[in-house]
Amino acid sequence: MKKFYFLLFALFLITGANAQIIEFKSATFKARLLIANTDNDIAKDLNGDFCKIDVNNDNEIQLEEALKIGALDLKSTPIEDISGIEFFTNLKRLNCWNTKISTLNISALKELKYLDCAWNSIKTLDVSSLKNLETLVCTQGYLTSINLTGLDKLHHLHLDGNALEDLNLSGLVSLKYIDCGYNRLTKLDLSGISKLEDLICNDNKITNFTNLADCPEITRMWVQQNELTSIDFSKCTKLKDLWADDNKLVTIDLTVPKDIGNASFGNNNLSSVKVDGYSNIKFIRLSNNNFTTIDLSPFIQINDVECSNNSELTMIFAKNGRNEGISFEGCPKLKYICNDDIKNSVVEWYLKYYNYTNISLNSYCTFEPGGVFYTIQGKTILDSNSDGCDASDLGYSNLNFSISNGTTKGNLISNSSGNYSIAVGEGTHTITPILENKNYFNVSPTSFNVTFPTQASPFTQDFCITPNGAHPDLEVTLLPIIPARPGFDATYKIIYKNKGTNVQSGLVNLSFNDAVLDYITAIPTVNSQVTDKLSWDYSNLQPFETREIVVTFNVNSPMETPAVNIGDRLSFNALINPVSGDEKPVDNSFALRQSVVGSYDPNDKTCLEGDVITPSLIGEYVHYLIRFENTGTYPAQNIVVKDLIDLTKFDISSLVPTKGSHEFVTKISDGNKVEFIFENINLPFNDANNDGYIAFKIKTLPTLVVGDTFQNEANIYFDYNFPILTNKATSTFKTLGTSDFNFSTYFNIYPNPVNEILNINSKHSIEVQSIAIYDILGQMVIVVPNANSVSKIDVSKLATGKYFLKMNTEKGSSNMKFIKK
Repeated sequence: MKKFYFLLFALFLITGANAQIIEFKSATFKARLLIANTDNDIAKDLNGDFCKIDVNNDNEIQLEEALKIGALDLKSTPIEDISGIEFFTNLKRLNCWNTKISTLNISALKELKYLDCAWNSIKTLDVSSLKNLETLVCTQGYLTSINLTGLDKLHHLHLDGNALEDLNLSGLVSLKYIDCGYNRLTKLDLSGISKLEDLICNDNKITNFTNLADCPEITRMWVQQNELTSIDFSKCTKLKDLWADDNKLVTIDLTVPKDIGNASFGNNNLSSVKVDGYSNIKFIRLSNNNFTTIDLSPFIQINDVECSNNSELTMIFAKNGRNEGISFEGCPKLKYICNDDIKNSVVEWYLKYYNYTNISLNSYCTFEPGGVFYTIQGKTILDSNSDGCDASDLGYSNLNFSISNGTTKGNLISNSSGNYSIAVGEGTHTITPILENKNYFNVSPTSFNVTFPTQASPFTQDFCITPNGAHPDLEVTLLPIIPARPGFDATYKIIYKNKGTNVQSGLVNLSFNDAVLDYITAIPTVNSQVTDKLSWDYSNLQPFETREIVVTFNVNSPMETPAVNIGDRLSFNALINPVSGDEKPVDNSFALRQSVVGSYDPNDKTCLEGDVITPSLIGEYVHYLIRFENTGTYPAQNIVVKDLIDLTKFDISSLVPTKGSHEFVTKISDGNKVEFIFENINLPFNDANNDGYIAFKIKTLPTLVVGDTFQNEANIYFDYNFPILTNKATSTFKTLGTSDFNFSTYFNIYPNPVNEILNINSKHSIEVQSIAIYDILGQMVIVVPNANSVSKIDVSKLATGKYFLKMNTEKGSSNMKFIKK
């Protein structure tokens, strides 16, 4: 009987325990629990389904009912006390966002994985006993301390908008995301948080991060408005987004996080941003800093750049192959922007919009394409002895290469060394060498294709150039290196070249007006000298070899007799022999017509044929000389002479550089843009050595007519300065008279070229009234009246050069050109 009562009493205790009613201090809390059902989101069962808590409808919550709940949502309910929550020990999610609680004791909720207690008045929070907690949200409150010890499963932590002055994250080995922005933190120790991906700690007073290197997985950082002076990204290989505005950063090193896409550093003390190689940054903000130069050239994926309000900024290097938007207002010292040509219109628009008038804009900070480029290189070798191109052969200078990728065409003319280097972008490129005289030489290969990045860069291809038969062809040019001024010395350079295939020996002559010019000196020394002619012997001039002679004269002053005044013209004629047998004797002589100047612009352009040109040069070469001088206070590292050729007057495909003062290459692009590039010229600024020049020849179009005028000017770029625009060199074709009949039908002249006696043979009976000879400027130099019986004219007194014989007859007049040796 006693045993029966004992068992009955035990059964009563168990039944009483299972029916235990939970006491709640807050009626509001209890009421919230009682209205939970499947039609609202207050509660979920252990299977994750919305459910009713008071399943027996007794308006109470029993322990048995509490243990069946897996999630509670109490948000925006005016609960001041959630005592009783400790009985919901199977709870995995708890949301008490925006209630009125000021304390939160949930240490009994050992299964809890998610806790949101944001927008409350909690000042102290201890969740160290919640070992299964994965996400904690406690934002926009009054937290001054929090205990996160031992939460090795916590991966998301939201604490922004509180009053925390210290935050201990040690042991949070699973943490991937932390937002502790808008607090009062002065430091942040990230030691051991190796899985962290997102770090948000903006609007604090943080001066440094301890052991950011322990976070190799970090991809996003928002650290604006702190007091950071530096950030160590040496282990942040996966960083993609960085927002670090409004700090005290002095320098930023982004050499490790190569995949960063967005970087914002506005309002710091930055003077440099370091990257290694190319960067994939698409957006960068550098406004309100201390930059003096900003280099965007590594940013080959950039879309937008903000550089505004850098009061010390003087230069922006934005040549990167992109067409990005770039803002640079509020930079009063900005003087130079290096830009890709493709975005010049965009930057020019900004210059006007920001009312900048003193900023130089060009692409000459480098001489390769912006962004990723590939290199084609090699040697051009002249096999002069026809035994195959080898190391003993000389380079073929100034070879013209046509470059095409199927849509864009351009040209590069190599320097005098015979080596070439062509920078191109991605794709397939066809390279074709172009010779001035195609029938003189054979080139192997005739062209080649290269595809990048399929093929390795640099891609090397040499060219072997071999003679194609015997082609004697000499050329002479005369350049006025130092202008002619009354009473001063003037210097000239005779440049003679073997353009043919035969080794040549002979004589170079220079004729001048001895009455107004006094010969001073020559290098090399003259071999013979008469009153108005200087001569130099030369021997063994190899195919494609160029030599030069420097000659100095003193120009008569206005006080001498005859006087030379500003505006007078000096005539020179250079001739290279042998002329007989030369395939193109027209360039064996060169006539220079030079205007005498007073004080002169050291950066100028001259047509060497003069401002009045005979119609015989229509469709033929005319020669230009562009001179430049460094008048600054520091050596000019790079100089570019840019010339926009008038395609209605000139054949740009015929352009040939003839001589430069320093080593240079020539680029032709955009149809008519010619750039003579003196890279690393380092031109001094002292007056004795600060001069340079470039000379070239180009054919006029054969469609031009008498009376047509053509002009040309150039821009000269010295490093990062504004370009200097030269004068316009203007020339006009003017005739010596209209030919009334075909000269060769009635006359022939010989020899041509002539040294002393010019013979005139009449083929038909025709009355000759007079004979006149004109120089290339149209000035009469010999006249023979009553010339009906004249068959010989002594031209020995004429200076070397080109002349025109005019026969005035009963049928009218006609002209014929001849060359005086």
